[in-house]
Amino acid sequence: MLKSERLSKMIELVNSEGVISANKLMQLLNVSDMTIRRDLEELDNAGKLVRVHGGAQSLNYQRIIELSHDEKKELNIREKIDAACKAAKYIKENETVFFGPGTTIEAIVDFIDVKELRIVTNSLSVFEKFQQKNAMYEIYLVGGSYRDKTRTFVGSIANEVLTNLKFDKAFIGVNGINETQVSTYNIEEGSSQKIALNNSILKIIVADHYKFDKEDFYQFYPLSDIDLIITDDGIEKDKFTKYVNLVNLK
Repeated sequence: MLKSERLSKMIELVNSEGVISANKLMQLLNVSDMTIRRDLEELDNAGKLVRVHGGAQSLNYQRIIELSHDEKKELNIREKIDAACKAAKYIKENETVFFGPGTTIEAIVDFIDVKELRIVTNSLSVFEKFQQKNAMYEIYLVGGSYRDKTRTFVGSIANEVLTNLKFDKAFIGVNGINETQVSTYNIEEGSSQKIALNNSILKIIVADHYKFDKEDFYQFYPLSDIDLIITDDGIEKDKFTKYVNLVNLK
């Protein structure tokens, strides 16, 4: 591919994605990291795109504003319930399970049907949902710096606690799933979820199908290290086929 063709293709990809990583450009264009970085600098200087940390941003891209917990609860309700119902079937008696923040993860609580369970979460909403369930569960709420936007505890205190805990399973929500990484909006939130995943025997992502082929600000975990992605039945056939070869997709 000629350089002029490559640069045109890069502009096309950036405009199509809004924001795209340098790694993804390398894979799609089959060129080296050095070439991508040099090309991005040239296109940025020419005013064709905006070079950002780790990739590029379209000139027309409008940065996504993080929605609040209450706002997210009103989105894709049917799909979230579908995914949550499937996820609950993976929870067995006497397990120690971590539940991350997110309205899809929160919905799992309604469908859990076991008597003995040890629960760890840094999500106030998940904690309150388990309390309302009125089951005889052992529940631990991890404290730390409180993010009101997502009703989640994060930061050094939360991370120190999570580092010392081990889980049978971790159920994590995300804002984006691409072919190499899962991502979220907030770095601190992503960091806490990364620790929980690392300390879990079975690493599970639960997300509605709208999260696929999407990226958010902070990529916090490689897709190759995820054991299972649980989503709703609305996922497109071609998208399912693509991801089922990368991770166990249900």
